Amino acid sequence: MSTRRRPPAGDHDPDPGATFREAVRDVTPLRRSARAVPVGPRVPPLPLQRMRDEREALAESLVLPAAVEAGIGTGEELVFLRPGLPRTLLRKLRRGHWVIQDHLDLHGHTSEQARIAVAEFLAACIRRGLRCVRIVHGKGLRSRNREPVLKGKLARWLALRDEVLAYCEARPVDGGSGAAMVLLKGSERKRPIS
Repeated sequence: MSTRRRPPAGDHDPDPGATFREAVRDVTPLRRSARAVPVGPRVPPLPLQRMRDEREALAESLVLPAAVEAGIGTGEELVFLRPGLPRTLLRKLRRGHWVIQDHLDLHGHTSEQARIAVAEFLAACIRRGLRCVRIVHGKGLRSRNREPVLKGKLARWLALRDEVLAYCEARPVDGGSGAAMVLLKGSERKRPIS
């Protein structure tokens, strides 16, 4: 034990550092290490992709006309019918009335790649005179939170396209909740849809 003298209760030490230096005078300093010393609190990385996706979703929501937005299903199922068309059209599409003439698989695409692929696919289908196509967006089993990222985006992209008359979730045999059946406008030379 140390036999340091304590100042009387009423006295104040003129140099508070002297008391500390006296207390640590027998201490041997540690060797300096070559390790880097953190300068401040660790700042988490910015979620840049999520921020881009949120900005894109906001921009898409501002572009979508109210009439089109009302046609998008509110639950898990994709469903849309262009305003003014009979509901029987959607019923026929759901039951597989039209033969699937081509399909597009979006597995492995980023949102931007998928948007471009869908636009190019639909344009090619219209040029070829196709009426019924399937777009596979996936069920989201490999995505974060196991949610289908492209499903909602695809619904908005399709609803904005004039050539899309209707779309709905595919029958289980055609991909179920991981795909959409899309009914396209026919060419002007062909007779209207019955």
